[in-house]
Amino acid sequence: MSDEFRVPLIIRGEIIDDARVEHGGRRGGISFRAPDIAGHIGRLTLRTPSGMADLYAISFEEILDYLVELGRRLDFETNRHVREAFRLSCVTSGLSESILRFHYAQLGAMFDRDDMRGMVERSCGVDYLEGWVDQGPSRFPGLTARTRAFGARAIHVIAGNAPIVSILTVIRNALTRSDAVIKLPSNDPLTAVALVRTMVEMAPDHPITRHISVAYWKGGDEAVERAIYDPRGVEKIIAWGGFDSVKHITRYLQPGIDLITQDPKMSGTIIGRQAFADEATLRSVARRLALDIGAQNQEGCVSARVIYVESGTDEDGIARANKLGELTFAALQMLPPHLSTPHKAFDQTLKAEIDAARLQDEEYRVFGGKRNEGALIVSQEEYPVDFSRMLACRVGNIVPIDSFEAAVRSVNAYTQTIGIFPEELKEALRDRLAFQGAQRLVSLGGAATMQHNMEKQDAIEPVRRMVKWVTEETADGAMLDALAG
Repeated sequence: MSDEFRVPLIIRGEIIDDARVEHGGRRGGISFRAPDIAGHIGRLTLRTPSGMADLYAISFEEILDYLVELGRRLDFETNRHVREAFRLSCVTSGLSESILRFHYAQLGAMFDRDDMRGMVERSCGVDYLEGWVDQGPSRFPGLTARTRAFGARAIHVIAGNAPIVSILTVIRNALTRSDAVIKLPSNDPLTAVALVRTMVEMAPDHPITRHISVAYWKGGDEAVERAIYDPRGVEKIIAWGGFDSVKHITRYLQPGIDLITQDPKMSGTIIGRQAFADEATLRSVARRLALDIGAQNQEGCVSARVIYVESGTDEDGIARANKLGELTFAALQMLPPHLSTPHKAFDQTLKAEIDAARLQDEEYRVFGGKRNEGALIVSQEEYPVDFSRMLACRVGNIVPIDSFEAAVRSVNAYTQTIGIFPEELKEALRDRLAFQGAQRLVSLGGAATMQHNMEKQDAIEPVRRMVKWVTEETADGAMLDALAG
């Protein structure tokens, strides 16, 4: 199997495929071979900033033309690189084949012209990427200013939990006229390669193609990373990763390098008493909750894990919470296979915790969790399970509450998305949840299936952060002479 998958090194349009070094993947026992980048490190980053000038010889509309054409060429049925990435991901990913097939079949749809333009307009503005924008009157008479957003030389340390990470990286890099080196993840080393190989085949000499590279090296290789994370060739590091990987990168930070983190988060749910108004409403809430827990097999940061429900904590309240748990588990089993399936690699440590919780019937009621089908654990008191940070593989924990104070207090800087029902509850709590650290509030059911602003993530605007904001000022000469005396 080690010779079956090859991960080339691509440097600014040149494909280097002398796959001499074997690397192990994170899941499935799969290995892959990639070139030894030791002999290519000096070429990876752009040491001469003026080398980006060719990106400014093309217009924003031409960039969109390029990306739209790239999207057209990512058709699953005709693009062998996309199919190869899919084939490897079927082994290494936590997503099932049916979910992955849906994702890879939708790659091209992400390159929608209007969506990409909207992403830029809402973040930094097309005008700022196209030229110098007048900043209006100043409090100093005779002083004027113009500002422009310039692309940066960047390293993207991407995650491999879903193909969208590679897509967003390529799109954001092109739209901002940046220069990118993408460090490939071991659990998905071929999706970004598929995109960039297609770019090379489509337009090998285009400036966008010439300003993107992909490489795999083992994270933590000091000899490699000391040379790559050098402010003479890198201005931005965009890192998707957990605490350990981000902490590792910080050792290389110094003046001249800006770190932008897209670190893992936890997401949850708050459901008001209105869910229990009648049987039809409760079943609808259960179906929507199943979506938030089960979509993408709970692999993403957006997936619900702990669900606070205003059912009450008396005997009747616990019975209501248990009923919601039962209905949600049933709905979870009915989700369409392109969204969710029983997990192919169920966490056995989590399975042991679920089995232990099942024996504590005074504290928990467990629906499912006997194999890999997922589970709903309903706390019989106003507390989450003590292994709540382990929840994965389509396992949610319903916590009954009398008021929303416990739910609000549970939110912190590690909280990303909160699905809320009903809508009026979202409006009532949104300021308080934002104060606590919540970063995205959505209608129940929309956490993992709908997202409006792809340029906003983890309470920051990555696109806006990726560019350098440069200001040019002109002062009235007579005024300056007067100031100088």
